[in-house]
Amino acid sequence: MEHYNGRWNNRVTDIVGSRYPVIQGPMRLITLGEAAAAVSNAGGFGVIAASGLSSDELREDIRRARELSAYPIGINIPIYRPNAFDALEIAIEAGIKTVYTSAGNPAKVIDLVRTHGVKIIHKISGIEMAKKAEASGVDGVVAMGYEAGGHVGRDNVTTFCLIPQLVDVLNIPVIASGGIGDARGVVAAFALGAEGVEIGTRFVASHDYPVPAFFKEALCQATGTATILLGKEAMPIRVLKNRTTAAVAAMEAKKADATMVAEGDARYVQEGGDRESAVMPCGQIAGLVSEVTHIRDIVSEIISNSKLIAEDLMSLFKGNGK
Repeated sequence: MEHYNGRWNNRVTDIVGSRYPVIQGPMRLITLGEAAAAVSNAGGFGVIAASGLSSDELREDIRRARELSAYPIGINIPIYRPNAFDALEIAIEAGIKTVYTSAGNPAKVIDLVRTHGVKIIHKISGIEMAKKAEASGVDGVVAMGYEAGGHVGRDNVTTFCLIPQLVDVLNIPVIASGGIGDARGVVAAFALGAEGVEIGTRFVASHDYPVPAFFKEALCQATGTATILLGKEAMPIRVLKNRTTAAVAAMEAKKADATMVAEGDARYVQEGGDRESAVMPCGQIAGLVSEVTHIRDIVSEIISNSKLIAEDLMSLFKGNGK
């Protein structure tokens, strides 16, 4: 188990208990116990995605993460799913200190969370959603830009535009999500006022993620235009382009939405398929990913280079401030 010296002290690290304000972007059937433990061991905040797991499977993944890491982990719970309260109860019973909710109104679970002294971070994609989440009593929000991978919001606002607007109207901390895959993205997010970052796509291309080799290979070969948005009316999801996703994209909107919801011919990557038939969630940041490595190295490089970039910028501004 790696030990990292130094800590970024701010409101996000205070909420989640991690060394760095780097949050693992939850992905259904992918960010499970082992992947979450790898992120937490690297100094970030690992998140187990409860979506798609039975109660017993969720308990097992929490147990597995705890077996592999002594650092805090979180559970992502989409509120709209019928097992949301069961997953929340399991998280509370397991002693999870921070839950990470999405896809629904956090007011529905806030009383239960607060009764047990658990912190809650809610994912949003628009200003009004963020205001409602803050009013409900959440501790922070993850602001997901349009360029993010996986399920995105319907507002079509990019991270670069969304973050500063949220920071101006919220009193709770904002975590930036979407378009962040290296230290440059982290520094940019903090310059916009974010106090943390969520990383999803970059972590997929790691030895620690339980996804097929063809997914990692496709990601490393992807360009910035290699993704496509499907299900634009019902449940928008950004994925890698392939034969199947191109066919879904060509469908009439309502049929495409129905296909994505039913997952008919478009099979989620962890449920079968190959490079041309599987649905692989992926953000536009894919163009920056070129190799498969370990999460500990990804996080270490991001933290080290973020400091160097910040120092260079400080030197630049000081030098031109006469």
